[in-house]
Amino acid sequence: MSRKYFGTDGIRGRANGLITPELALKVGQAAGLVFQRGEHRHRVVIGKDTRLSGYMIEYAMVAGFTSVGMDVLLLGPMPTPAVAMLTKSMRADLGVMISASHNLFEDNGIKLFGPQGFKLSDDVEKQIEQLLDESLDKRLAQSASLGRARRIDGVHDRYIEFAKRTLPRDLSLDGLRVVVDCANGAAYKVVPEALWELGADVISIGVEPDGFNINKECGSTSPEALARKVREMRADIGIALDGDADRVILVDERGHLVDGDQLLAVIAQSWKEDGRLAKPGIVATVMSNLGLERFLDGIGLELIRTPVGDRYVLEQMLSGGYNLGGEPSGHIILSDYATTGDGFVAALQVLAVVQKLRRPVSEVCRRFDPLPQILKNVRYRSGKPLDDAEVKSAIDAGEKRLNGHGRLLVRSSGTEPVIRVMGEGDDRILVEEVVDHIVTALGQAAA
Repeated sequence: MSRKYFGTDGIRGRANGLITPELALKVGQAAGLVFQRGEHRHRVVIGKDTRLSGYMIEYAMVAGFTSVGMDVLLLGPMPTPAVAMLTKSMRADLGVMISASHNLFEDNGIKLFGPQGFKLSDDVEKQIEQLLDESLDKRLAQSASLGRARRIDGVHDRYIEFAKRTLPRDLSLDGLRVVVDCANGAAYKVVPEALWELGADVISIGVEPDGFNINKECGSTSPEALARKVREMRADIGIALDGDADRVILVDERGHLVDGDQLLAVIAQSWKEDGRLAKPGIVATVMSNLGLERFLDGIGLELIRTPVGDRYVLEQMLSGGYNLGGEPSGHIILSDYATTGDGFVAALQVLAVVQKLRRPVSEVCRRFDPLPQILKNVRYRSGKPLDDAEVKSAIDAGEKRLNGHGRLLVRSSGTEPVIRVMGEGDDRILVEEVVDHIVTALGQAAA
């Protein structure tokens, strides 16, 4: 489906460029109309991260929703998974998160959740898109039926209690020194407080948002500051969230990164041993390392792969009955607890294993040695370079050369005119040769 506004994760773009007050107001009206079902008083919850443009978009959306007769509950800065959770628990018809996730402050976005806390299906997004290009003047509410808006207090406490309940009741983080980097984003209040309540010795960075510094040289996309702080404070572990806290990267006591694939391995093995896996397998994308697949196979678990994007991971989890899935970026979905990726809850599952095993994080979180992985991008202006005969021949030759000792993935980006070539295998030199051969062929076709 060709979509004008929605991408793989809501509507996202430059604030006051693509994401204007006019668009935000119209999204509020369109989504509000689509989700008016039945005669009850309809309501929507709206959360946001800490971007300067959040105020502008928030109030424009309030105008949109109230103009079609929906009541609005404003949550203020809250993690994306908290908004999804509160949408369901507060019996709202719709949830909104105003965030551009791991992007810098200049961008912003609108993520929508249905009444059960799940991201919207393609069909529902298509209905909203159709309304965005229509005049809705005749569908606005009568004067007496306009919606009201109010801020909700106590939502931080609700999310903290929810997160704590994902751990065994008797588990404490006493004795653990934890550095947490909240990316100057949506989790800057709730996550340090939750860790402290669980008994950890907490050192917080990235907790001074000013509207401009979200994800800037901090958070899961720039974990260098966290690694330095962990070494400086001699901490046991570092936790780096992104701007809306739906993804997480860990740092061990030596300052080494632990990516989403290793987190999946830790949680999968722990849940298998405890009998908590719904199926003997987990879901990940085509970008997850072959080392993870081999590790899981070694402990009797299957790795089901999907296209890149957490929505595809979740769709496969729901249709196949799996309760654990994620991406190397640290977008981990634990469907027993959450309807979307929750970086903090994923980190808590790993902390529980660390406390149970009483071993350093560098040992606990090194379940497999990743295979060498090479990723290169080829930009093109027009046409379809992947249909070129020389490119197809290079891809076929590469697959034959790897022949069971690696993986090759060549795909078009969903967000820009770029073709991504990823190869991985036991022999790094062989993988580089294969990838370079395909990149050369793509470059000639693109020219």
